[in-house]
Amino acid sequence: MAVPKRKVSRARRDKRRSNVWKLDTPAFSICPQCGELKAPHKVCGNCGYYKGREVIKKD
Repeated sequence: MAVPKRKVSRARRDKRRSNVWKLDTPAFSICPQCGELKAPHKVCGNCGYYKGREVIKKD
């Protein structure tokens, strides 16, 4: 069984546990056409619009 050779210091332990390394939640923006949440700089999956133009035909 693996056993640590040396004690892990408080600084090293706390650095590992800090929130600096955790991932952020993805950003969302509101579509100006339909008002649904969408990823920024992407085509809206609900209405198919991007920057005020219809990119994907949706019925």
